[in-house]
Amino acid sequence: MSPKTTPSRSLANFLPYQLSIASNAVSARIAKQYHARFGLNVMEWRIMAVLGDAGALTQRELTQMTLMDKVPVNRACKALEDRGLAARRPNENDGRSHLLELTEEGRSVHDRIMPLAEAIEGELFGALSKHDQQKLRDLLISIRKAAGEFDDTALS
Repeated sequence: MSPKTTPSRSLANFLPYQLSIASNAVSARIAKQYHARFGLNVMEWRIMAVLGDAGALTQRELTQMTLMDKVPVNRACKALEDRGLAARRPNENDGRSHLLELTEEGRSVHDRIMPLAEAIEGELFGALSKHDQQKLRDLLISIRKAAGEFDDTALS
């Protein structure tokens, strides 16, 4: 006979599970819009969003900033390049790497997706008071900091 799971030990109450489910639900909600309109998957959009905010970055920097494994980052970067939404150029500071940046077309797509993403974020945050919205942002930052540095070699 197996022991019953106590409420404090159930998967539904496990923080990583709750964060993952919430993240997946929010990403899926927004992904429907940018996939239907622009043919982008979640990883490609995340790369575009970071490049849109930060400008040209190496794939290593993209991996660090998105906390995603280097293989999916590489695939997403390649797909964006193949579609003409991003382009590589030599990294003048490090001859061993390249910088990836949005092309003019990529910037245009980014600029059309952002209002959609922000509208959906507004709908989702509409369920919370302004105080609770800020509290949630602060709590997520605290959890992220407590989690420590991301080591993509641990995923290999």
